[in-house]
Amino acid sequence: MSSEKSSWPEVVGLPAEEAKRTILRDRPDVHVIVAPVGSPGITDFNEKRVRVFVNDAGIVVEVPRTG
Repeated sequence: MSSEKSSWPEVVGLPAEEAKRTILRDRPDVHVIVAPVGSPGITDFNEKRVRVFVNDAGIVVEVPRTG
């Protein structure tokens, strides 16, 4: 099992840009995508992608995970 971080529960409730900085500080190798909650899902798994779901105010509302 990889020792790389794969989820960021600590960023829930933060503004999107702050969450993105935190994720990239931990995992500079991933591509962070900020998306509105309820946006269509992506069907392929990519361990180098992290989707950050935000509400209308730009606040993270779900735990971001790799995939």
